[in-house]
Amino acid sequence: MSHERLSLGARGEEIAVRYLQDRRFKILERNFATPIGEIDVIARQGRTLAFIEVKTRRSNAFGSPAEAVGPRKQRQILKTAKWYLASGQGRGLQPRFDVISILVQGENVQVEHIPAAFEA
Repeated sequence: MSHERLSLGARGEEIAVRYLQDRRFKILERNFATPIGEIDVIARQGRTLAFIEVKTRRSNAFGSPAEAVGPRKQRQILKTAKWYLASGQGRGLQPRFDVISILVQGENVQVEHIPAAFEA
C-alpha cells in the first residue's frame, strides 16, 4: 500500500503494527471502537494484554506525540479497555496501557514505544 494514499494517522498505525509484530506481539484488534471510545491497537505479548494508543506527528513543535495522550484521553482509553475486558476477552492476561509515539519527517521515521505509559 502506498504511503501517499494513507493519512498520517493511518500511516503511523501501520508503522506501529509492524513494530509490534517485529517484537512478537500478536495483534488482536485494530481501531477497537465502542460507544464510549476507541483504542488504536490491542495486542498480546505473553501474559500481557497491551492497550496501545498510537500518536503520529510530523514534528515536535507542539510537544512529542506521546504528550498528546493527556488525562482526558487516558480516561477514555481506560473506559474502552474495561468494555473490552467485560466482554470476556483477555481473560487471564495482565492489562497494560502503552503509547507508541511516531515522528514522521519525510522518509525519516522515529518510533518510541512507552510500555505502561499510564496506570489504570
